[in-house]
Amino acid sequence: MSKVTKEMALEYHREGKPGKIEVVPTVPYSSQQDLALAYSPGVAYPCLEIEQNPQDAYEYTSKGNLVAVISNGTAVLGLGDIGALAGKPVMEGKALLFKIFAGLDCFDIEVNEKDPEKFIQIVKALSPTFGGINLEDIKAPECFEIERRLREECDIPVMHDDQHGTAIISAAGLINALEIQKKNISDIKLVVNGAGAAAVSCTRLYIALGVRPENVVMCDSKGVINRKRTGLNAQKLEFATDRDIDTLEDAMKGADVFLGLSVKDVVTPEMLKSMNDRPIVFALANPDPEIAYDVAMESRPDLIFATGRSDYPNQINNVLGFPYIFRGALDSGATVINETMKLAAVKAIAALAKEPVPSVVNAAYEMSNLRFGREYPRLITTVAPAVARGAMESGVARRPITDWDAYNDKLRQLMGYDNKLMRRFTEEAQRNPKRVVFAEANTDNMLRAAVNAYQDGICIPILLGNEEMIEKRAARLGVDITGLEIVNLRHDREADRRARYAMNLAEKRQRDGMTYPEALEMMFDRNYFGMMMVETGEADAFIAGTYSGSHTPAEIAREVVGIRPTYNHFATMHILNTKRGVFFLADTMINHEMDEETLLDITRLARNSVEYFAHEPVMAMVSYSNFGSNKEVEPRLVHNVVEKMHKLYPELPIDGEMQVHYAINKKVRDSNFPFSRLNGKDVNTLIFPNLSAANTAYKMMLEMGLAEAIGPIQMGLNKPIHFINVDSPVRDIVNLATVAVLDAAVLEKIGNDHDK
Repeated sequence: MSKVTKEMALEYHREGKPGKIEVVPTVPYSSQQDLALAYSPGVAYPCLEIEQNPQDAYEYTSKGNLVAVISNGTAVLGLGDIGALAGKPVMEGKALLFKIFAGLDCFDIEVNEKDPEKFIQIVKALSPTFGGINLEDIKAPECFEIERRLREECDIPVMHDDQHGTAIISAAGLINALEIQKKNISDIKLVVNGAGAAAVSCTRLYIALGVRPENVVMCDSKGVINRKRTGLNAQKLEFATDRDIDTLEDAMKGADVFLGLSVKDVVTPEMLKSMNDRPIVFALANPDPEIAYDVAMESRPDLIFATGRSDYPNQINNVLGFPYIFRGALDSGATVINETMKLAAVKAIAALAKEPVPSVVNAAYEMSNLRFGREYPRLITTVAPAVARGAMESGVARRPITDWDAYNDKLRQLMGYDNKLMRRFTEEAQRNPKRVVFAEANTDNMLRAAVNAYQDGICIPILLGNEEMIEKRAARLGVDITGLEIVNLRHDREADRRARYAMNLAEKRQRDGMTYPEALEMMFDRNYFGMMMVETGEADAFIAGTYSGSHTPAEIAREVVGIRPTYNHFATMHILNTKRGVFFLADTMINHEMDEETLLDITRLARNSVEYFAHEPVMAMVSYSNFGSNKEVEPRLVHNVVEKMHKLYPELPIDGEMQVHYAINKKVRDSNFPFSRLNGKDVNTLIFPNLSAANTAYKMMLEMGLAEAIGPIQMGLNKPIHFINVDSPVRDIVNLATVAVLDAAVLEKIGNDHDK
């Protein structure tokens, strides 16, 4: 699990503009006319239209894409009743998740009112502003009545996510777990530990899916909820059992499924061993489960075990549901989120968990065909269409969706906010961390990045540099380098290793005129030494810290590790995560001079790399002209490479040369150039005619806040040698280290003949 310190968390929330969300304009506002349209007098016209037809608010305002996260702070995370203001960081975080996962705008509203009736009236009065309301962190049992009343009295979807989010995601997990364990839902015996909002909602949904009420035993802090007990509230009484048992230990005997929504360490290995054959255990206490993962897995081999944590397999997390449930509800104009919609979400998530894993994951982690099963249920969370269909089928959709292809296109565009690609890479790197050499460990950002990557479990860093200087720098920066290996390549104790590396390199390059004394001198250079660590297998990957304009590390990489067979060049790619989706740009760093052979190699490498990152390449080769309209040298160069790519890869969607706006704007491109191989397709890969154009394009997008970057990722070297400017942000260096780990894992699995 990533190590999050108090200092890291506080700095994250206060750096730049304090908080995690902001409001930005969506319309032009640069001219006086724009302002007159946005406010007085132009704004009067949509006001009058909405007065005549309230549903027009969805056409003229943000209501249809706006959710409120509302709390009174009475049950915040595991912190309890800390008050409305203290709960604001959580509500801002929820708003952030709505935006990045589903493209929904969100306001967090903290209401300083604990009286349920007053709280209901406040929220009801606010409801015209929003398309949906997510109730959050409201304590039980008040939360049940608050949600019920607001669902009945508001004409927009209202959902208490603490109840239904967990229920939906865990129910999807239950469906698949039962399939794996070959059990029928109507036959299973279910034990629920916890009797709060989530536990009650989960149990109700499981019963709706087919669990028999008489097969349910619910426990709270006092033990089994049975009919012998007095003073039970309505929710607990609903699940009181007639069985003559009193303890969780008694309840677990012969049970098929355990659902924990309580506190850590209340379940023992003996309890798990007393369960029925092939048991299912969802230990969802946050942040520490009812029984530790390793303890549970050691207890019996036939167990399926899930938690709410991302550092263990089989995570059950509300974020897999609520953004998409609200997305589908708002897009269909649903008046409520009903049982039909929730069940549709359950079934959609369960089905998505069975989709195949990207090839990069299979290749890197030595599992020939990862799929739905005990160890790696892949959770993909695009459930909005299922929820929208559920709203339509149950008759609560005021704006039924008719063009599902267009709706799916809209969802894909909205999902550009979600940097799930990097999260996936991080999770996979954490499963199998590799030894990564950080060349410029004597610079602030490189050192910080190495420490962060180590604390996140992404890699095992090796720092090159003088240990005394690195220790002083770490102290000045306030970072802990305990456990990190430091290699002082120029120290006398490294003399033998320098000599061995020199002999190895001299033998490899002797036909190029390199002598042993020359090679030995080179071993005092951090780039030569670090790359030789990778070449000899004493490290798995190397990150070279470069300076603007320096071409030296790239030349050293050619000498030390060499270029893959069938290529004469290597290159770098940046992956840009944008509001419009993921784009791959090449070559962004290496090849200063361009001819047809170089550009062809870059294009072939980019094609393979995009596939490596689990995307189908749709490639535009850009220039300042279109399809031969200009006969000057550069456009002609691009034009000729396109022709060669067409011959080499007849089925590949690639075309050009074309100006970049035609590449990105599918509608304009298809209208003007209907003959293009890209017709009807969204381009995700841009190949530039020279280094200057590619480098400028991605840096401009970053500086303007239009994208987040992963890279530069090298393509074409025999070993995982990656390059990045020493003044790059820490986050970028950590991302590159993550990719380097995956790169090394793939090479370890399938060898140097892998053509990525």
